[in-house]
Amino acid sequence: MTARVHGSSGAELTAVYVPAEENGDLQLAEMVGGSGVTYGLPTRYAVSGDSPVAAAFRTGLPLWLSPDELAADVSLGVLPLGGDAKRLGCLVVVDESADAFDADRRSLLELHADQVAAGLEAVAARVIGQAGGPVEGRALLGPGLDTLRGGAFTLALSTGRMDADAQVLDLFGIAPDDFDGRVETLLEHTVPDDVPALMSVTEPGRLAATGQELAFRIRRADGELRWLSLRCRLLVTADGTPERILGVVADASYLRSGADEVSIVQRLSAALAGATTIRDVSRVVVAALRVPLDASRVAVAEVEADRFVVTFLDPPEADAWPDTWRSEWRSEWPDTSCHTMPTLEGALRAGHVALWPPGAALEPGLEGIGPGGLAVLPLPAEGRMVGVCLVGWDEEHRFGPEERSLLTATAGLVGQALVRAHALDAGHELATMLQRSLLPRKLPKLLGGVAVARYLPATMGLEVGGDWYDVIPLTDGHVALVIGDVQGHSAGAATIMGQMRTAIRAYAVEGHPPDVVVAHTNRLLVGMETDLFATCCYVDLDMVEGIAWFVRAGHLPPLLRLPDGSTEEVWVEGGPPLGVVVDAEYPMTEVGLAPGTVLTLLTDGLAESAELALDDGIRSVREVLGRTDPADAGRVADDLLTLATRRDDDVAVLVLRYDGMRVQPIRARWAVWRLPDAVMHARRFTARTLRTWNVTEEVDVALLVVSELVTNAVVHTQGEVRLDLTLTADRLRIAVNDTSPRTPVKPTSVDWEATGGRGLLLVEAMSASWGSLPLSGGKQVWSEVALPPRERYRSADAATRARPAGGQGGP
Repeated sequence: MTARVHGSSGAELTAVYVPAEENGDLQLAEMVGGSGVTYGLPTRYAVSGDSPVAAAFRTGLPLWLSPDELAADVSLGVLPLGGDAKRLGCLVVVDESADAFDADRRSLLELHADQVAAGLEAVAARVIGQAGGPVEGRALLGPGLDTLRGGAFTLALSTGRMDADAQVLDLFGIAPDDFDGRVETLLEHTVPDDVPALMSVTEPGRLAATGQELAFRIRRADGELRWLSLRCRLLVTADGTPERILGVVADASYLRSGADEVSIVQRLSAALAGATTIRDVSRVVVAALRVPLDASRVAVAEVEADRFVVTFLDPPEADAWPDTWRSEWRSEWPDTSCHTMPTLEGALRAGHVALWPPGAALEPGLEGIGPGGLAVLPLPAEGRMVGVCLVGWDEEHRFGPEERSLLTATAGLVGQALVRAHALDAGHELATMLQRSLLPRKLPKLLGGVAVARYLPATMGLEVGGDWYDVIPLTDGHVALVIGDVQGHSAGAATIMGQMRTAIRAYAVEGHPPDVVVAHTNRLLVGMETDLFATCCYVDLDMVEGIAWFVRAGHLPPLLRLPDGSTEEVWVEGGPPLGVVVDAEYPMTEVGLAPGTVLTLLTDGLAESAELALDDGIRSVREVLGRTDPADAGRVADDLLTLATRRDDDVAVLVLRYDGMRVQPIRARWAVWRLPDAVMHARRFTARTLRTWNVTEEVDVALLVVSELVTNAVVHTQGEVRLDLTLTADRLRIAVNDTSPRTPVKPTSVDWEATGGRGLLLVEAMSASWGSLPLSGGKQVWSEVALPPRERYRSADAATRARPAGGQGGP
């Protein structure tokens, strides 16, 4: 049997009654059919009366009356419209068949009543909004009652066979003789983007017995695009097995006027026409999408090589975004590798809008953006994907087909706008890319502390300058912290910045003391024949002892937050800026740091502006530093950036929380004399030291590594050779220093007749890691041997500490 809303004989009358404004009585609003029906319907029912229509309206329960109950030759069905909170009226169906309202037809009419109610609500909201207040009841009628002319279908789940009445086929533009009973025939007329939503109706567990509603688009044979509304319900057998789906379909064009979506796209297009920078384009996109879509987060990012470079976030606060993003927050916005988010990378390759519902299994970097739903918009232009826009919701969000169309249209406009912005602002983009590539992508992990950095470009002018920062791990548990500022805002300033950062890193790694590092860098900048100068603050921090040596070259003094919460400005005897005086001297200032101290280095963009005196700015920075929680160094840096509102200059902040070493490293040194038995004495010293340190594991390995490294230094170099041993919780570091700058080269192959060349191969095989690094006037070759972790090691033996570095002890 073909499931139907309307009677098979056509002898059916369907009417809608709505409350009248003047007295609340139910008045006839619309009537459809009635050919051959002898039963008449009045134009008005009193709500307080005893009619079936009034009873259904008051109780909210449908009534199904047979000819015997009515004492007439017709059956009557009355269904209330709307919920208990707001009753909209009643749907009345009259049919001359005695058994007109079987179980299937009752279900279909209940779905049909829901459709009529939805139409009335939508039209009422629109009319009231246009009128600015309440309107008379019949003024709400018209388009909403087009749902009375809908159709019905039955889908058998076991066979996939569909029976659809003439009204359904007419809506799809299919002649009854051309319909073969296959669902695919209807789907061929459906807009491809909406097919997945329709197909999901038949998925196990997706459709509840209470029903589901869905709006979708079809393309008729004449090219007309039409919105249809679907409501369906699942019927099950006695044992709970899904058997059939009953559904009603109606024209829903009145529900989806498209005016809002069109106006959003029009406003976006007009705003993008005036956007001349990447930042402007991104800001326009966020403003156009977040409020209309009621989204929780919107991010716009460009695709540069294999990285996502974020250009705008809303909300802009770091704690509103996933931890994965915060870990990459090295400048005003984060940028991260495409490979860390394969789902996003795959969406870009596919090149079309991707939507993920609530609870979708996504990597952490995406899951936290939209736990209630996530939309990914690849931004196409010139045959490639130039960027991506992410829209996320915290609360559960279900995507409608019209929303997909809006996002798709938006993506195309934004992609083209990004390309135009690049063309209009190529100089700015080149400078920004140069600056981003010259700053460190990631700060190293430190033993005994945590370092974080933040960088904000100026909001005025070219938005690129010469502020820089760096964290440089050194030997013997030391680390160098650097912050600096090159004069001016230009690509030239960014270039000088990169050269200064590289020079300081090179001098520091060579092992020069802090004052020498800064003096060498100063002479380098003087010799570069540039009119620009730079300021700099350099800190060499012993992570074991907590002793810091500061050198300042015309830069702001560092700030400390002490463990008790107080703050202070470190007095550092300074020298002139770099690049001014060729033979300038840069004295060192020593300061001891207690565990729990927060060291802050900053550039003047944070503490000084045209409206803010430097002293007042430093005072504000200290106030923020004093009230922040030092447990989260990243939050400390973020809180400091809240002072940077309108920025006339770049802002760089480098924060180090010094924790101290839980297990103190133990060190011993041995000066290797150039004697025939030098290697034997080095081995004896190593064995004796390890016994003193109570280390018994891997002693043979350590002695073999010492033999090879000392032999290579004695045989292949001239001058002083020194052996350094360092013991940490789980590693023994063996280092041999010599005066030759030549880096040892591991042989690619050694034949059986060779008498040498196997030393470094043995060192590599025995070590957890090994390598070499340049030192002032020579190099260091080092090896680390893994030891079983131990909670405590005894302090260095007093005799070991007291023994002269050049001493020659016995076995």
